[in-house]
Amino acid sequence: MSNNKPKLWTRDFVGVSVVHFLLLLVFYLLIVTIALYAVEEYGASTSEAGLVTGIFILGALAGRLVIGRTLDMIGRKRALVLGSALFVGMTALYFLPLGLPFLMLNRFLHGVTLGVASTAAGTIAAQVIPHTRKGEGIGYFSMSATLGAAFGPFIGLLMSQWTGYNVIFAACVAIALSALALSTFVKVPTLEKPPAGEVKSGFQLSNYLEANAVPIAIVMFLIALSYSSVLSFINFYANDKGLVEAASFFFLVYAVVILLTRPFTGRIMDLYGANYIMYPALVSLAAGLLLLSAADSSLGLLFAGALIGLGFGNMQSTTQAVAIKLTPPHRMGLATSTFFVAMDGGLGMGPYILGFIIPLTGYSALYGLLGIAVLALIVPYYFLHGKKERKLASAH
Repeated sequence: MSNNKPKLWTRDFVGVSVVHFLLLLVFYLLIVTIALYAVEEYGASTSEAGLVTGIFILGALAGRLVIGRTLDMIGRKRALVLGSALFVGMTALYFLPLGLPFLMLNRFLHGVTLGVASTAAGTIAAQVIPHTRKGEGIGYFSMSATLGAAFGPFIGLLMSQWTGYNVIFAACVAIALSALALSTFVKVPTLEKPPAGEVKSGFQLSNYLEANAVPIAIVMFLIALSYSSVLSFINFYANDKGLVEAASFFFLVYAVVILLTRPFTGRIMDLYGANYIMYPALVSLAAGLLLLSAADSSLGLLFAGALIGLGFGNMQSTTQAVAIKLTPPHRMGLATSTFFVAMDGGLGMGPYILGFIIPLTGYSALYGLLGIAVLALIVPYYFLHGKKERKLASAH
């Protein structure tokens, strides 16, 4: 063999990554516009607008909990196609102006379909990535989420300035249809059956959550809860500061930083362990939130976006890779589900909880407080996983 390094960029890895990107492009495009839509069309309060945003992610959480257990019974490819098809249907229902309760219900169900499709996509990706390149491979796969998180808000904020909401919804339907079409071409290798007695009948927590992934998932939940403030309220904050134009480029800067650093951070994790990424990334996210709280210029806002991208973007891929690396292959679906349940829980609960705090603090003070909170997360990370990671790295 001329090259002992196992191949990463296979057709199926690229295909499932693109499907994941398109699904998340719709999610992020809507997440920065739907709160404003709820306020303008239905007179929603700040907290209700936060719930309209966050209930989607709670739906995704519910979808992941259900599919995490049944993924291998349904089949990973079938779950991806079915989830993508239902995702298209829920996207089309935004055209119906049936009031705030219907919008919330549709947002929840839309989230459920994303939970099913993206858990299937993440599990398929983890399955086709060679074991010795897990950190690098998950890093590249999660760039599909990064690109969605960059281009979705950028397109959404741009469209909200120049088009109506029906045009935004039509664009989302077209993108979702593209994801569905591409999902049908993804091939999934046959998976070994789990050991006898592994799947227990009746209600067992181990059928819904992967124990090995829970500690790092708790860390991700706390990080995501803080980051949700950026996703959900950057538009409102930029309006207050008179920085709307700069805000539309915020997530592009966020993405560029991740695209430049992700190829290195994945390899560093594979070679030296997750701690070499996690501690600097926590400091970077904290610094980004603190800078955001004090930003009074376009340059300050965009530099905050760069620091937040360097922090949250790289922690997202690193914690996901940790969850998968600690888990047996036949429970990768549950590990992926457990990780995303935690992340979705943080992103979903965050806007609703913070919606009550903002009237008391304002946006600037909120981002400052969250910056301090993220810095303090170094302690729970050390006890939940960092200490263990040091032993794993030294043994390796």
